[in-house]
Amino acid sequence: ICYENVDICYNGSPVIKKVSFSAEKGEILGIAGESGSGKSTLLKLFMRFWKTNQGQILLSDHNINEINTDNLRNMESFMTQETHLFHDSIANNLRIARLDATQEELEAACRKASIHEFIMSLPQGYETMVGELGDTLSGGEKQRIGLARAFLHDAPFMLLDEPTSSLDIHNQYQVLEIVRELCHHDGLTAVVVIHDLNLALRFCDRFLLLRQGQVYANGDYRILTPEALKAVYQIDGRVVEVENQKMVLVES
Repeated sequence: ICYENVDICYNGSPVIKKVSFSAEKGEILGIAGESGSGKSTLLKLFMRFWKTNQGQILLSDHNINEINTDNLRNMESFMTQETHLFHDSIANNLRIARLDATQEELEAACRKASIHEFIMSLPQGYETMVGELGDTLSGGEKQRIGLARAFLHDAPFMLLDEPTSSLDIHNQYQVLEIVRELCHHDGLTAVVVIHDLNLALRFCDRFLLLRQGQVYANGDYRILTPEALKAVYQIDGRVVEVENQKMVLVES
């Protein structure tokens, strides 16, 4: 995935300004930044929900505007911040990601998303009906079903927008470890908007820091300047000091 000098405006106001970055095969790229800095917009541009005003987005050296929509969707697994469910069985809600998925494939995806055991504890398992918009499930349960959909789609590129924000720390680690394994061992590429910078530093190979629609820092966190790292931690609501070129958390 490669973004080259990408601009996009809403109602004449710039939202993304001259953004350039890339994510390689087998890599997890984290995207961090303040609310409204354009993190989710970058993922939606890759899905081609909108077109750039300037610049281009390349997928394996091909401009995404030249790729057939069906082919583009087949190459992308996209998880939004809100998981939308319908008044139907859990199995059919999962199969939105892949209509021909077998029961075994549903269960494998749900194990990766740490939701299989919960589903099996329900009276009718995968045939249990969920309420309209999923109002019979908790936020964390809906989020894990959204993750299971992304795993079930089984595309070479994963776009995950705040995929663990409603999960407890144990499930956060478990899910992100699966994503890391899929990237490092199976060659997937993942771009993850992540709210917890401790998780970003632990699981992402590199991260992109956005500020007001522009790239403030981009690279391996181990080689970013102390000033850039300090800005990252301050965005996460933390106070740090620079000590021997390393960041030290002094207050949270």
